[in-house]
Amino acid sequence: MKITDIRATPVTVPLQAPLRHANGAHWGRFVRTIVEVETDEGLIGLGEMGGGGEAATAAFEGLKPYLLGRDPAQLEEMRFLIANPTASLYNNRTQILAALEFACLDLMGQKWGVPVHDILGGKLRDKVPFASYLFFRYADGDGRGEVRTVDQVVAEALALKAQHGFTSHKLKGGVFAPRYELEAYRAMAEALPGDSFRFDPNGVWSTEQAIWFGQHIEDLNNDYLEDPVYGMHGMRRAREKLRMPLATNTVVVGFEQLAANVLQTAVDVILLDTTFWGGIRPCVKAACICDTFQLGVAVHSSGELGIQLATMLHLGAVLPNLTFAADAHYHHLADDVITGGLMKYRDGCIDVPTGPGLGVTLDRDKLAQYHENFLRLGGYPYDQDPMRPGWTPLIPNSRWADPLDARTPVIPR
Repeated sequence: MKITDIRATPVTVPLQAPLRHANGAHWGRFVRTIVEVETDEGLIGLGEMGGGGEAATAAFEGLKPYLLGRDPAQLEEMRFLIANPTASLYNNRTQILAALEFACLDLMGQKWGVPVHDILGGKLRDKVPFASYLFFRYADGDGRGEVRTVDQVVAEALALKAQHGFTSHKLKGGVFAPRYELEAYRAMAEALPGDSFRFDPNGVWSTEQAIWFGQHIEDLNNDYLEDPVYGMHGMRRAREKLRMPLATNTVVVGFEQLAANVLQTAVDVILLDTTFWGGIRPCVKAACICDTFQLGVAVHSSGELGIQLATMLHLGAVLPNLTFAADAHYHHLADDVITGGLMKYRDGCIDVPTGPGLGVTLDRDKLAQYHENFLRLGGYPYDQDPMRPGWTPLIPNSRWADPLDARTPVIPR
């Protein structure tokens, strides 16, 4: 089996409402790049990466001289071919490598007639539990979906639990001042007794703010406090003063950082992202190291459609030390590009695909529809807020949004 073609198609898929975060916003849509790797046997493997658009299309076109004629099963060879750790310092291709790894594993599974989790060592669970993922949100174009007030945060958490069965709940913070977000977080916890909680301000607090916030939530049933500050040493300082696990998807996203964290622990729970780490297989390797040194692991979400969600499910299925519910933006999507539409949550879980390869296929009509959407709307600056022109977030931040500002942005979808 040899690779004969690579195609990258940017798509824009609508969200239920614009999602606000510490560095800006998702402007009512996700821009993703769908990757197809075709072989001389007529099989097509699927991959996915975040954003990119036309730039990602050009990047994958530029990799054809590296990859055409090569065996998709030779994944270690591919890793060094396109992401040599020293050569790639001049051109970081980690996320591109991840999308290609997804597609090649999909091809191998199709060729051998087995799901990807069998290639990775066999599944240990049939379904993967997920946490609700709550954002402060702008209203959509019809004035619906806003999450800004404390009461709206609580109502959204209760609605997601009723709809999907979540028993763990994550609130994305870093938008408003810490004191206001503390009120919202504690109100959510009070409204959902017996459930567990996690908070993520995207690393924009000072260490002193992180310690203050963390000490004010120590009495809650916290899974962990995620990225309260940015940087390994800041996390160590916070960890010294707090009685709860700290988690990260920013300061430990590679093996050298993982080694540093093992030698002088700053983070208790490593959030493994199949894109940020360069594929499913590196995440499995990292989880094995975490198991050896008794560090926790969870599955991180960087904003997925169904193809990447499938990679997260196969990863979650094979990790013996997965003791936390996974994260996913998935329930914020209005649609998907995979056959059958959006995957379903049942009792807070999603079933692990059992078909060959990743176990998902492309809906060609949806792919064309959302590619046209991309051509019409283009990308958007993830690190900008459409209602705060000229705003630039600081680290540590002091330029908080105003929770009394109830304006609704007009964002084309």
